Amino acid sequence: MTDLKLSKITYIVNTALFLFVVGLMFSFYMAKAWIMFYFSIPTIMVYVIGFVLIKADHLYAYVLMVYFWIILYMTIATICMGNNYGFQLYCMSLIPIAYVIRYFTFKLGRKPVNANIISFFIIAAFLVSTLCVIKNGAIYSEKSDYVLFFWICNSGSVFFFLIYYTKALVSMIINSENQLLNIAHVDRLTGLYNRHYMMEVLEKLDKEYKTPYLAILDIDDFKKVNDHYGHNAGDYVLEKLSNIMKNVIKDDVICRWGGEEFLVCGDDSREAYDKLENLRKTICETRFEFEDQIIDVSVTIGMSIRTSDMSTDMWIKTADEKLYEGKNSGKNKVLA
Repeated sequence: MTDLKLSKITYIVNTALFLFVVGLMFSFYMAKAWIMFYFSIPTIMVYVIGFVLIKADHLYAYVLMVYFWIILYMTIATICMGNNYGFQLYCMSLIPIAYVIRYFTFKLGRKPVNANIISFFIIAAFLVSTLCVIKNGAIYSEKSDYVLFFWICNSGSVFFFLIYYTKALVSMIINSENQLLNIAHVDRLTGLYNRHYMMEVLEKLDKEYKTPYLAILDIDDFKKVNDHYGHNAGDYVLEKLSNIMKNVIKDDVICRWGGEEFLVCGDDSREAYDKLENLRKTICETRFEFEDQIIDVSVTIGMSIRTSDMSTDMWIKTADEKLYEGKNSGKNKVLA
């Protein structure tokens, strides 16, 4: 979640609260509950101020203001109308939402709200208002024509905000999990999968591929690139070569195996050699230019087709042996 997304969520919630209070104000007028009717006027102004705070990005002040006023509104409405109208139900959503907001502010590095203190005041308001009604009765007599209407409106509002914030929380957690998986599985420089992820892929290939192949690619004389042009140039070569691999071998899994070595695996071993040879030629013919300096880049590739009795380690070792056979016989070639 971003700051912009949080502001958007807050704006939607404030709009819903504003419209809901306007509707309640009209309902109080019809029910002749004049205390609540007139109290709705400053309540509407609170949400108007809320729009200003949201626009100014003062979300911490907005949360404190709205929570204070909703607790006050819930308390007065319960004392005036009675327990059967359902205004006390708001505490059921206000408490979990306070902790959801606490999580949002933590993830975005904003000033956190104290959900524990907020929850304490909500519980206190709930007990005071409901016990007051139980002991002394409501200020207005409970009219059966309006009880069901207010109960449905209030319970519906509680469920709406619970669902809305819970959905936002779950989406944020899922996005965070995906980001962690991406960090764990992807090499930061090249954007390719890393060795850890590739090992997981190789262990599952038998179930997904009928004729799997594996190839190890190594940049020829990469140490000379770093020594002569600098490590920034080396990073440039790694990054650009990775992009070439993504474009040429789109359907196969590619990872940065370590240093200047890359590992490719995929299905259909009959076409694999031609595919890898095309990759080698493309890299060799590509112009690598860093800070007005032309860098000659070529690769050597060792390829191995997996047999039924071959373990993953043996499969990698076979491809590695082919790679070094190519290195020792002139480089810039594909050996299978």
